[in-house]
Amino acid sequence: MSQFSGSRRSRKAVDRPKKPYKEFPLSPHASGAWQKKIRGKVHYFGKWAHRVKGKLERVPCDGWEDALRLYKEQADDLHSGRKPRVKSDGLNVAELCNHFLTSKTRKRDAGELSVRMYDEYEKITDLLIKEFGNTRIVDDLNAEDFSKLRAEMATRWGPIRLGNSITRVKSVFKFGIENGLVERMVRYGSEFKKPDKSVLRRHKAKQPPKMIEAENLRKLIASADTAMKAMVLLGLNAGLGNQDCASLPKTALNLKDGWLDYPRPKTGISRRCPLWMETIKAIKQALEDRKDPKNNDYYGLVFLSERGTQCVRALKTSRVDLVAIQFGKLLKKLGLHREGLGFYTLRHIFRTVADAARDPVAIDLIMGHADPSMGAHYRERIDDARLQAVVDHVHGWLFGTGDHKEGGVA
Repeated sequence: MSQFSGSRRSRKAVDRPKKPYKEFPLSPHASGAWQKKIRGKVHYFGKWAHRVKGKLERVPCDGWEDALRLYKEQADDLHSGRKPRVKSDGLNVAELCNHFLTSKTRKRDAGELSVRMYDEYEKITDLLIKEFGNTRIVDDLNAEDFSKLRAEMATRWGPIRLGNSITRVKSVFKFGIENGLVERMVRYGSEFKKPDKSVLRRHKAKQPPKMIEAENLRKLIASADTAMKAMVLLGLNAGLGNQDCASLPKTALNLKDGWLDYPRPKTGISRRCPLWMETIKAIKQALEDRKDPKNNDYYGLVFLSERGTQCVRALKTSRVDLVAIQFGKLLKKLGLHREGLGFYTLRHIFRTVADAARDPVAIDLIMGHADPSMGAHYRERIDDARLQAVVDHVHGWLFGTGDHKEGGVA
């Protein structure tokens, strides 16, 4: 008993240093190291004393500055449950993401990249910094890191978005290679791949169809306000999506002859479509009721918000889609809301119904879909009568008449 008592007294006699200031994050351990318990595990950061001939001797200034510096270098990784990596010279993840986003910002501001796609890139870079740490050196990333990243992504998103997000992650690191920011491509490993096609098929089979039947669509049109009515009709008449409507310039419309000539903002692919009489009337009314533009940047747009700004736009930290918001409210008002339905559903509906017209080449032109076939290389134009036949077919399905000039909505 006396031996153990003497041992305890000798340990208590060790003069441990006090914290250099009240908020100092570390505490002295009996071994002579600075310590901190993080996520249930004790970690050590430098020494306040060295053992000399079996006794602890304090180091100058108790070594707290070096210990604090080491803690700060590893804190983000440890508190996030990641294994800290040895810091070295080289481009880190945050720097790569900043370079990548800067290039995308320039493209967005020049009109070469949609607001929606920029928003997706920003979410991916935020995720990379969160999962890898902002000081993590790019060359230090390995297959295990990307396997963990994919597992995290899979808990957030379904297989379709997961596949798209994996592609966007790889585009960030490809950008680093192509612009000489990093010397070699990171090794993603065998697991960092898109879900198999069989997974996508099973996922799609579980989802309800993105479809609203004609009777309910007529209720939507009848209940919508002026601007939303015009946008819904453009979605059903010409397959326009949220960003398409928000960016639609007045110069793309020939309301006298009833035509829309409007390259897709997303891809720049040409798009041409004859307009129904109902669509023309709704657009004219929307233009009459449109709020005054907040500034000259919005003057030429067909649709504006209540504040005179663009209906889909990027803010500093988020993206606002008033088209989606207002359409969602309309669905709920009529009791038609369900998971997976949104304004973009109208584009699905147009394609689904138009396919029965059996002219996929004409449908692709209306929707702004690229045609990679050899025939498209030689085809110089598509007769307007073919486009008219497609929209007449959709009109007949929607309003119960094949004549788009005598529809059922005033």
